[in-house]
Amino acid sequence: MTDIPRRKDLLDIHSLSAEEVTEILDAAIPFKDLFKRSVKKVPTLKGKQVLTLFYEPSTRTRSSFEIAAKRLSADVTNFAVSTSSVVKGESVLDTIDTLQAMRTDYVIVRHQMSGVPEMIAKHTGASVLNAGDGYHAHPTQALLDAFTVRETFGGFAGKRILIVGDILHSRVARSTSRILKMLGADVRVFGPGTLVPGNRPDWLESVSSWDEGFEWKPDAIYLLRVQRERQNDQFFPSVQEYHKFFGITAQRFERVRNEGIYIMHPGPVNRGVELVDGVMDYERSLINQQVENGIATRMAALYWLKPQTDEFPSA
Repeated sequence: MTDIPRRKDLLDIHSLSAEEVTEILDAAIPFKDLFKRSVKKVPTLKGKQVLTLFYEPSTRTRSSFEIAAKRLSADVTNFAVSTSSVVKGESVLDTIDTLQAMRTDYVIVRHQMSGVPEMIAKHTGASVLNAGDGYHAHPTQALLDAFTVRETFGGFAGKRILIVGDILHSRVARSTSRILKMLGADVRVFGPGTLVPGNRPDWLESVSSWDEGFEWKPDAIYLLRVQRERQNDQFFPSVQEYHKFFGITAQRFERVRNEGIYIMHPGPVNRGVELVDGVMDYERSLINQQVENGIATRMAALYWLKPQTDEFPSA
């Protein structure tokens, strides 16, 4: 670790500097090396309390955080929102007051509304990690994606990443495109016209077709998961149509393979929608590598943050 002051919370990528991001990515390297050992734990957070507070269903992200915290020797509690007092009308802040009284050191929160993690962070001395809020941000997904790109290519300068899918609703697209651009990569987006917002940042250009995307010579294609459960309107006719026009079909997979392009995906994968089955076994698929790196980067994020539990009064 350098002398860069550690933050209390990790809420988005926008508020981090490139130096802070690099420090977290560097910290993840020895944590990933730990996975090769017979004992995969270190005592870094021994005696600390970590709470996962997920208002949206998530198996992968919650499990990744839970494994990360346990490998740092923290005590982990999964707050079951669906069976808690929340369903009886208890507010988020009432829940946090209760948890504050329990002296939780870290709160990992996912919520369908943008801004909820920030609201909680202002109300507690615990370090708050945003595990995804609305369409806003998913900073640890961005960190693991950046770690994976750096690990694969050795750096970011001159690398081209094409993000494909529902850009409009995707907190992954927002956070991952920002972190890759911050670190020096070139990012473009592609998807249905209804799902590629026109009010993108100036540096985030789009391509209008797969042919244009391939001609741009991407080093990696990042496929977003089709999340129809988070869409209130019909943005494309059917998943079959989506696959035909925006997925990695068998024909496009052949071109991907011939041109040596890497494939990324935040998971879980909708086979036959974002991609054909063969992509999962493709030697340049980084999907499983992203999962493994998710644990290492979340360990690094927990390690990097500095709770202010002693500075806040109990509820």
